[in-house]
Amino acid sequence: MRAAVLGETGQDRLDVLDDVEPAGFGPGKVRVRIRATGLCHSDLSAMSGVLPQPAPFVPGHEGAGEVLEVGEGVTRVAPGDRVVVCWLPACGDCPACRRGQRHLCLAGFMNAGTPNFRRTGAGGGEVFGFAGTGTFAEEVVLDAPCAVPVPDDVPFEIAALIGCGVTTGLGAAFNTARVEAGSSVAVIGCGGVGISVLQGARACGAAQIVAVDPVAGRREAALRFGATEAVAPDGLADAKRRVTGDEGFDHVFEVVGRSATARTAYDATRRGGTLCVVGAGAADDELRFSMFELFFDEKRILPSLYGGGDVLRSYDRAVALWRAGRIDLEGMITHRVRLEEINEAIDQMRTGEALRTSISL
Repeated sequence: MRAAVLGETGQDRLDVLDDVEPAGFGPGKVRVRIRATGLCHSDLSAMSGVLPQPAPFVPGHEGAGEVLEVGEGVTRVAPGDRVVVCWLPACGDCPACRRGQRHLCLAGFMNAGTPNFRRTGAGGGEVFGFAGTGTFAEEVVLDAPCAVPVPDDVPFEIAALIGCGVTTGLGAAFNTARVEAGSSVAVIGCGGVGISVLQGARACGAAQIVAVDPVAGRREAALRFGATEAVAPDGLADAKRRVTGDEGFDHVFEVVGRSATARTAYDATRRGGTLCVVGAGAADDELRFSMFELFFDEKRILPSLYGGGDVLRSYDRAVALWRAGRIDLEGMITHRVRLEEINEAIDQMRTGEALRTSISL
């Protein structure tokens, strides 16, 4: 079968190979035919080494498809079922799961260290799947909890978006920050996840939503998705003054994953307000605060991992909001490519040209 493979961490191009096959099928496993997958910035971060991932590996973690085969003991899905790939499944039994913080379960992260592909051509060898999945492949073998059923009326490319970016962004607004009706919001970084944050804030009833992004096309897109205004980074201070009387926003979302933008977001947050950190950054990129400002300003700093709530409930909520026309998911897909065009899609994401690219297999 075909798959896009990164041979070594740090390379900026993928090789589309036809000698890769899924591996590890057995009890408790599911074999899925991937029909659509989204390109997420986390895939690029794994390629560059910002996010840890053994290589060689198949990127991709935002996917949807249909079940081809189930292993012994799998009862939740059956061959033919339409599923979304969940890269952070909950085991249901660890301390985090028992506390109701299922998104903090580490079971899914353990999958990243187990190869789930192998090459059959000259040289052979094991190949990992990013975050234990690897959706830039025609088929993939997953732990059963990673294959979550979705209704048949949800198109594959929409289900794929729900698998990561949409759930992450909506959840940051709904679950982590808990945006109140009538509040003021700023979203720094308006790619696919940032646009989802924006749509979540709008669905929560935020009165003012300022989108901040250096790319003009993304600012224009943010306005289409409900931002009340959109500014370049050097316009944030003026927007803060005009919209909040220079007090600061009730909620500021950092969706870039860099300490510099997180610091900017903190400074744009009002005293007693919420800074919600959504972007995935590097382990050695440190954010500094003085002890006095932390004490005196009483700003809440809330990281949001995968939307900060129960993933299965978040999937259902996203589908319900999409069906009701409360969020626009089709409009987020600005580019559609085939797997062999994956490197073109990566270039479009790096330049900011693409909001979300759907890759069909």
